[in-house]
Amino acid sequence: MTDSMGELLAIMARLRGAGGCPWDRAQTFASIARYTIEEAYEVADAIESEDPAHLRSELGDLLFQVVFQSQIASEQGHFDFAAVAASICDKLVRRHPHVFESGVSMTAEEQSAAWEGIKARERRAAGAAGAASRVDEVPRSLPALMRTHKLGARAAHAGFDFTEPGGAAANVAEELAEVLAAAAEGRAELRAARVFEELGDLLFAAANLARKLGVDAEAALRAANAKFERRVRGMESLAAARGLDFASLGLAAQEALWHEAKLAE
Repeated sequence: MTDSMGELLAIMARLRGAGGCPWDRAQTFASIARYTIEEAYEVADAIESEDPAHLRSELGDLLFQVVFQSQIASEQGHFDFAAVAASICDKLVRRHPHVFESGVSMTAEEQSAAWEGIKARERRAAGAAGAASRVDEVPRSLPALMRTHKLGARAAHAGFDFTEPGGAAANVAEELAEVLAAAAEGRAELRAARVFEELGDLLFAAANLARKLGVDAEAALRAANAKFERRVRGMESLAAARGLDFASLGLAAQEALWHEAKLAE
């Protein structure tokens, strides 16, 4: 273990120990789970910023979350950080037999398929015979788009999938038609529930289409959000430069600014 890793573990133990930090001592697995999720997203933001120094800092914050959870587990007699590291080492070796055992060359696509096959066998071995589902272990806490991708991929591994992206695209069109039909429901007491359900189906279908096209739906939506933010700021800047209050403009004037901001990119 490197000196810096040992130092980090010692710092964590002191923070949780007698005379340590009251806040750190009060935390539980559950109470810091949301911070772990937040730090993972901050790593993703740092990657998008293409700033190595920022990424290094955020990776450190995420590592601290692993150390924090491991320290709590150690105090309760479950496992320690060394056991966490050993676990992932074992898993990586086990799931890369072409590297560590056979030495057989594989493409990235072949390795991905082999990885999923190994995971499926592990799930079956861990559960009762015939009881484990292939959609087990897809965390419910994942962002919805990311979870849709994983659920669809698990089903596809068993052959339950559109053969071509065109089928997934047609499904998007079908679900959009159902959203519009639900919105036209005459009975107000049924409309909201139907629209809610059909919009969910539409979003699921769109994420499934992204998977079939080899696109990360979560990353694509993050990029679309960033583009929208950028263009709204551009519209506001154009309006301010002309002495106009953006919010007071009519929709037609705002749309004209949108096109200007778009062309300026």
